[in-house]
Amino acid sequence: MPNVLFIDASGKSKTIDCTVGTSLMKSAQLNGVSGIYAECGGQQMCATCHIYVAEDFLHTLPEISVDEDEMLEATASDRLPNSRLSCAIIVKPEHENMVIHLPKFQR
Repeated sequence: MPNVLFIDASGKSKTIDCTVGTSLMKSAQLNGVSGIYAECGGQQMCATCHIYVAEDFLHTLPEISVDEDEMLEATASDRLPNSRLSCAIIVKPEHENMVIHLPKFQR
């Protein structure tokens, strides 16, 4: 179970244990991380699970799909080069100690 650190826009942080094979979005929700709304239930259709992934971990993520790329254009907070949808990231062992920053706004 990789540990992942979530930091919200105010600087408040929470480290959670994530189950390998589940989405980062689902792991965050199950562990009480606030700021991940996931209104579409993880279908890459709402952009309310937008996150900023620490650059050191970008190489561990799959390429952005066409659907995810389109949704990232509709985020409530600025899209940055390290923006991703947490529903599109499946937790892997190499995500140990990954740092995730949450945007100020999700909707």
